[in-house]
Amino acid sequence: MKLSELTKGSSVMLAVIVAGYVSTSYVDQNFAEPKMSKWAEPASTSTCVGSDGSWKNWPWPNVPALSPKCK
Repeated sequence: MKLSELTKGSSVMLAVIVAGYVSTSYVDQNFAEPKMSKWAEPASTSTCVGSDGSWKNWPWPNVPALSPKCK
C-alpha cells in the first residue's frame, strides 16, 4: 500500500463520516416532531383538511391522501 492510496482512502472515509453527520442533522431539524411547551394545550392528533383546502395538524411537507374534512 502506497502513501497516496492511504491518503485517498482516509479522505473518502472522512467525507463519508461528514456527509452522514450533515444528513442526520438535516433530517432531525426538518422532519423531527416539533417540540411543544409543557404549558401548551395538546393539539389534535388527527390530520384533516380545512374548509380552505389547507392541511391541519400535519407538520411535514408531504401530506397524507384521503384525509377527512375538519369539523
